[in-house]
Amino acid sequence: MLGITHLRHISLFTPVLQEQADFYEKIWGLDKLHEDENNVYFRGAGSENHILHLQAGEKRGLHHIAFGMVDKNAVDAAAEKLRELGIPLISEPGYLDEAGGGYGLRFLDPEGRCIELSCWVEIHTKDWSKKNVDPIKLNHVVMNTKDIDMICDFYTKVLGFKVSDWSEHQMVFLRCNKNHHSIAFNQDEHASVNHIAYEVESVDEVMRGIANVRKADVEPMWGPGRHGPGNNIFCYFRDPAGYVMEYTCYLTSIEDDEKWQALVWKRVPHLMDQWGIAGGPPPGARASMKGDPDEGWATRLVGKK
Repeated sequence: MLGITHLRHISLFTPVLQEQADFYEKIWGLDKLHEDENNVYFRGAGSENHILHLQAGEKRGLHHIAFGMVDKNAVDAAAEKLRELGIPLISEPGYLDEAGGGYGLRFLDPEGRCIELSCWVEIHTKDWSKKNVDPIKLNHVVMNTKDIDMICDFYTKVLGFKVSDWSEHQMVFLRCNKNHHSIAFNQDEHASVNHIAYEVESVDEVMRGIANVRKADVEPMWGPGRHGPGNNIFCYFRDPAGYVMEYTCYLTSIEDDEKWQALVWKRVPHLMDQWGIAGGPPPGARASMKGDPDEGWATRLVGKK
């Protein structure tokens, strides 16, 4: 097991960099941390250096997902284990050339997603400038997969995640700490980004976030509601690039691994939304969550960081 501690950030390609960056800064509630001609980094209200990185690209797709580790020894040990298993490293352990720096590595999962493992990343100690909605951190990311059993085996047996719950044989929710899930996988026709969830403090903030986005003439695509698996409150939207993002709060915390029993939840509207307001995702939401087929890192930036 590699010793992953938490979800740090997600990095995405976008063909509409400035429009998307404006949305996350002026409407969604993130703070712009750093930008140049081709990159924009955003922080949340928490201490994590950045939780979202946007990089200019011709089409949408995942750049990488970053997870934390305790220290340099853990990163180096992870590299050794990955090499032993024949898992391709995109970058060997070293100091990272991105906002926040740190020490880390990158490798490819079986479907070509680039995963970063890092430590010693700079954190924020200065006060956050409060708004009426303050996304704290990246709560979880959901990816589409062509083979849910294969990818579940990889993330549990190689990376050390644990299965928290299943949604029939359609979705699997995986944790690396007490949070019910930091990453989940949805069975689909192709690998792609399904959605990205930003944690806020309370249901009041979720509702204020809905109001903010509506004022920008963007209507919710699904929600508000309360999920069965994870028991979290949710509301989903499309950003200007077409990615699906979520405000969420109150995700289940698993305090005792020994006592937790993973359930297989039925995929029925009253369990997708326990409140009975949103029901299951409408066709437009499902279509957006399907995402664009993503052939993976190797087709875009082999050998680049």
